[in-house]
Amino acid sequence: MGGLDNLIANTAYLQARKSTEGDTKEMQRRRKSLSLPKPEQCTEARQALPAEYESICEQQPIGKRFFRDFLETMPEYLVAKDFLDEVSNWELAEDNAKSSIMQSLVTNFLKSGSKGYLAFMSSDLASKCQAATEKDYESIMQLAKEETKAFLWEKPFQDFQRTPFYDKFLQWKVFERQPVNEKYFYEFRVLGKGGFGEVCAIQVKNTGKMYACKKLDKKRLKKKGGEKMALLEKQILEKVNCPFIVTLAYAYESKSHLCLVMSLMNGGDLKYHIYNVGERGLEMNRIIFYSAQITCGILHLHSIRILYRDMKPENVLLDDNGNCRLSDLGLAVQVKEGKTITQRAGTNGYMAPEILKEENYSYPVDWFAMGCSIYEMVAGRTPFKDFKEKVNKDEVKKRTLEDEVKFEHANFTAETKDICRLFLAKKSEDRLGSRYGLFPIKHAFFKTINFHRLEAGLIDPPFVPDPSVVYAKDVADIADFSEIRGIEFDDKDKQFFKKFATGAVPIPWQEEIIETGLFEELNDPNRVATGGCANGGECFKNSAKLFNKNRST
Repeated sequence: MGGLDNLIANTAYLQARKSTEGDTKEMQRRRKSLSLPKPEQCTEARQALPAEYESICEQQPIGKRFFRDFLETMPEYLVAKDFLDEVSNWELAEDNAKSSIMQSLVTNFLKSGSKGYLAFMSSDLASKCQAATEKDYESIMQLAKEETKAFLWEKPFQDFQRTPFYDKFLQWKVFERQPVNEKYFYEFRVLGKGGFGEVCAIQVKNTGKMYACKKLDKKRLKKKGGEKMALLEKQILEKVNCPFIVTLAYAYESKSHLCLVMSLMNGGDLKYHIYNVGERGLEMNRIIFYSAQITCGILHLHSIRILYRDMKPENVLLDDNGNCRLSDLGLAVQVKEGKTITQRAGTNGYMAPEILKEENYSYPVDWFAMGCSIYEMVAGRTPFKDFKEKVNKDEVKKRTLEDEVKFEHANFTAETKDICRLFLAKKSEDRLGSRYGLFPIKHAFFKTINFHRLEAGLIDPPFVPDPSVVYAKDVADIADFSEIRGIEFDDKDKQFFKKFATGAVPIPWQEEIIETGLFEELNDPNRVATGGCANGGECFKNSAKLFNKNRST
């Protein structure tokens, strides 16, 4: 019956990824019971929510939309928005269009007397703009960008907080922070398993959005002492905001599990594509594209002082469109200012020499693993162990510490060899990415990549996964966990569960609400209010309790 069970599970899962008429009608029925809280129910939330410009107006999608709508109503503020939009257009433009856009920027916004002149500029910058020649344009544009942002987070932001636009934003914040439990989702097939439980596909009932749910068995966590590690992974995922790292959308608890709801990556991992699709290895255009996205992901982690420690193709997942994201941040660690790490962690064959020698280490270990991964994508083997070679860990360690990397595969180009050598330098201080002046994205290996356009999702992936394929093991091949007996929970455990289960994560939740059309539906002024919440019923009686200290803004 294993094959039939797998067929049924895959069919239900693939069907859920498509939107059918019946599914749409059911979702519309559910949505009719939803409405935003009334403004008077948001008074306590106004006091509790930190008034932080960058978070509300730049990072949170719903806050950003309402702030832009507000700016549209104020001509003296609108010019600032228009200027920043044009700067963004310049940053994302193809190289052959940049010059004309820059000329337009300077003429329309930075020269006195122009229709869109930025009157709020400092006198020093205004003088520089008047005297600027073409060689100065980029530097004065960057200065004007900084001053424009500084202008917006002062009086315009203060004025915004006294408008109906901000009131509506607060309504959404209260709606966002409702309790989340298993009734919020439909559950589908198991996709895999981790150390503390299964990973399954789930779907949000009110929006149709599909996610992966990492279910951590509470008893197994307690028995193995994994609570601290699980909470650290959850807290790190909450801090991450990058298109090339899996996103945490919800954290909730059921009676038996703690659940992390994350990006669903339907295209399989890079290890699968390297070894199971066609000849071993990948085409060079895919290698460069994936390496660029991975590099952006690692740079983002390092920018918020997070060391990944488990970079390998198996942890890089493809989405429906063929873009990749780093996954499994279970070994990731927060790095304190000026400190190094001592604990040994990672995967054999990808660990840097300083980890193997049990020395103190820091961010360069991720770049060593990056070098191993690029090598593997080209050659279909790791640098210090051949494909299917029978060799023990001590031998791999010896080769990593002592052997120079050989580039015998015909697909290694000069640029690929060079970037691998630089990433795989034995000494961390010699490694690409380790210090100022050795910046990975500047390497010739990435000469065909426009990183601004890549981060904005404007470059088409060179490979798109087949939407009719389930890139996961058969259900029958994923071993069940044995039941844990003899574990009881005390008040300390219950406090930990409560600390873990913080509900929706603001940025991905808001992206989901906008992307699936629920934002427009609930904002419709002609909509009949029912007072319903995400799980049904009246949920907004005490909004202050929804803004507890464990939640991010």
